[in-house]
Amino acid sequence: MPATLLVARRRTPSVSTDPPPHPEFFLDADTQAPAVRELAGGRAAVWSSRGDGPEIPNEDAAMLLPLDAERAVIALADGFGGQPQGEKASRLTLETLAKVIRSACAEGSELRDAILNGFEQANAAVRQLANGAASTLAVVEIQGRVARPYHVGDTEILAVGQRGRVKLRTVSHSPTGYAVESGLMDEKEALHHEERHIVSNMIGLEEMRIEVGAALELAERDTVLLASDGLWDNLHSDEIVARLRRFPLERAVADLAQASRARMENPRDGKPSKPDDLTLVAYRPRGGKARGA
Repeated sequence: MPATLLVARRRTPSVSTDPPPHPEFFLDADTQAPAVRELAGGRAAVWSSRGDGPEIPNEDAAMLLPLDAERAVIALADGFGGQPQGEKASRLTLETLAKVIRSACAEGSELRDAILNGFEQANAAVRQLANGAASTLAVVEIQGRVARPYHVGDTEILAVGQRGRVKLRTVSHSPTGYAVESGLMDEKEALHHEERHIVSNMIGLEEMRIEVGAALELAERDTVLLASDGLWDNLHSDEIVARLRRFPLERAVADLAQASRARMENPRDGKPSKPDDLTLVAYRPRGGKARGA
């Protein structure tokens, strides 16, 4: 969906020889409640759960990487290739990304350049596994009230305003994603299409390409959401948006996860239903006395 984007003036980061704080990874997780963290002048909530039993690894992985009081990187990877190759690919993708960003920022490099280099090195690392594994990668850079999305694959990024206006939604790198974006297919048709799960761009491919979005200025009640296809395959976008605008951050994430799980476990005629791993990361900037912040 086209978005109206505002670019805010950025502060020049001070150069430090010390690496940024350590990242927090959510790897092979099976959470029962959202993990809530203070991050870059706001709050982040993370949910990650397995689609199958405890003996089957969760191929999704998430990361929160604080850089300083106003800057952070949020990332989500969804592995391909079957267990355990998919889990290894998503883990390696995020660990490589974090290592590259922390090293580059300690040297005073621009965050955008560090993230792009992180994508490239993660792609090289996964290719070196040589086992057919691959991964999606969705990243949001936070600098004060400015967010910028980067992605490879069909892990989507969504930004929603207080009144439910969609300010940003990335396009899945897939035949159905491109068809919906071009108006050749509507979202409900795409959810049930036989080629729904074909992905045309992944970490681990020689021809991998990075899509970089424009900077988006966040208002105090805006919510940025990164989610694996365990969410998008089970809920319609209007159902997702309604929960993000209505609830405080932690409750919104919990409600989205529970609604997705209910669809997976109890298929109903006409409703999307696909069992899968499920990972959500939502971020909301803190400001004033915003309801639910």
